[in-house]
Amino acid sequence: MDRTRHVAKLAAYGGGGLVFAGALVTGVLLGQAVMARNSIQRAEAPPPRSDGRYGRYAGRSVTLAFLGDSSAAGYGVHQARETPSALIGAGLADRLRCPVEVRCFAVPGATSSMLAPQVEAAVEAKPDISVILIGGNDVTHRVSTPVAVRHLVSAVRALRGVGSRVVVGTCPDLGTIEPIQQPLRWFARRWSRDLAAAQTIAVVEAGGATVSLGDLLGPAFAAEPSRMFSADRFHPSADGYAAAAAALLPTVAAVLGEEPEPRPSLLRGEGVRALPQAAVEAAGRAGTEVSGATVAGRERGPAGRWVQLRNRVRQAIRPADPAVNGAAVPSMAERVGTRQPSTVEHA
Repeated sequence: MDRTRHVAKLAAYGGGGLVFAGALVTGVLLGQAVMARNSIQRAEAPPPRSDGRYGRYAGRSVTLAFLGDSSAAGYGVHQARETPSALIGAGLADRLRCPVEVRCFAVPGATSSMLAPQVEAAVEAKPDISVILIGGNDVTHRVSTPVAVRHLVSAVRALRGVGSRVVVGTCPDLGTIEPIQQPLRWFARRWSRDLAAAQTIAVVEAGGATVSLGDLLGPAFAAEPSRMFSADRFHPSADGYAAAAAALLPTVAAVLGEEPEPRPSLLRGEGVRALPQAAVEAAGRAGTEVSGATVAGRERGPAGRWVQLRNRVRQAIRPADPAVNGAAVPSMAERVGTRQPSTVEHA
């Protein structure tokens, strides 16, 4: 309960950052942060452009806008088809059986305060659905939680204002990143989860939905770092982005109101919650979707906004036959090496 109140306060008022550390510890953490940044290699080229039409289907197209930082841009991969926007665009085209126009406005290195120009460009495209991946740079640059959240809320509201549905992949757990050493790793995990939970509260209140990326790549990184992360040991590899995209795609489809099959029955740990409680739970469990819900026809209860908590990682993605500008794109099932059922499967 104390944790829930703390995160709710962060979302509304602020806090976080180095407030948890004393002066001596702060100096150590700042020194470690510099060392970690210096140890992360720079890519030789910018991320490949993923803009284009995905899916060999006829009919009206759906426009997907991608905004955020390097994780949204696909930093660390070399082919457009390996970027998260291409993977989700291809997967969405397969689910909807219609072409999907992908427009990626993400900028490597962006913090939440840098979303405004991306939003302005996205608004002109009038997207049907927008995906935002942001937060990691806010943590590494020690941006205060209320400042980061305020900019994110402005982005969500602007996109909702032009009729776009919005899904936010919340701040990843930087405590899983190998170049970050203790004690900075412990603080990075705390700050990341606090920001992710605060993002969830603010985004849902603003009319969007969230998916916790958390430590989605953590176990896989420990087991197969050369496969799941790129050469810099910080950004995902093609397989890493495919895993993240597989967690995001079901929510993107659901938010659009398009699901190929009825949702499975709820599992243990899923269901309706008050928003602050759901935000804390989601921040600690990767792949968890948080979206608005009603109870007895009401959106709010004694503890605040009602939301639905659902974990999507257990779902495998059926293989697609999408295309970008006429070129085939491998499905997410093929990218992450999962078995390839003929329909969406619930493990």
